[in-house]
Amino acid sequence: MDRSSLAAFLRRRRETLRPEDVGLPPGARRRAPGLRREEVAQLALMSTDYYTRLEQQRGPQPSTQMLASLARALRLTADERDYLFRMAGHTVPDRLSAADHVAPALQRVFDRLSDTPALVISLLGETLVQNELAAALLGDHSGARGWERVEAYRWFMRPDTDRARYPEADHARHSRALASGLRAASGALGPRSRAAELVEVLLPRSAEFAELWERQEVAQRFADHKILVHPEVGPIELDCQTLFTEDRSQALLVLTAEPRSEAEEKLRLLAVLGRQEFASTPGRSS
Repeated sequence: MDRSSLAAFLRRRRETLRPEDVGLPPGARRRAPGLRREEVAQLALMSTDYYTRLEQQRGPQPSTQMLASLARALRLTADERDYLFRMAGHTVPDRLSAADHVAPALQRVFDRLSDTPALVISLLGETLVQNELAAALLGDHSGARGWERVEAYRWFMRPDTDRARYPEADHARHSRALASGLRAASGALGPRSRAAELVEVLLPRSAEFAELWERQEVAQRFADHKILVHPEVGPIELDCQTLFTEDRSQALLVLTAEPRSEAEEKLRLLAVLGRQEFASTPGRSS
């Protein structure tokens, strides 16, 4: 771990960002350029004291999870993310399969989406970041760990959670889409990837998945017309549009309602009620 280089890099990256670059309000007049330390800590979901010690070369070696959060908070490119890992004494993650780093271009678009549900997912279907409306509508998966981060795992192994968000008539179609999407991911990421490992986890434990896997269907389908069922406001009819990174390893999903429709009114209601109202609803990961 190169504490001096790590501290200098973090400090310089913090100083080059402005609040509006990361979706924060400009706030009061600032005496120094860039973000404040507490703002970086807030974005990275860590304590201000922990982040401050890293900049002062006093902190312990950060975990890979902490580094991934910092890379996302500081809007690092893939090259900058790799440098951060090296300076912290860690092996650089594989770029295609790394699931914690949101591509800066997608992050910038995501930061500007506050009035409609939006989330960024990996090729494997892991929720990397989601806004409050997406959390209220789909369940909060931002703090999930392990296989619980992956929609296909939750869908086939914990049918009492994610499936409650879809009408029962759509369950078979969604199951088929998840199985064919996982086959596409395992083909792209290879036989030693987490996608292939997830297949081995699901096959002996879910008869439904095993039957779908035998169909040999391959597809990545994100753009769609969906009906999502919220426990408080009921069914909401939405269109799903997708923006991919160049290598298609990540996708920004944006769910929109038809203007002046009942669905648009229900989204407004969700925005008013807020995320805390649904902290204990089905589909939430702790």
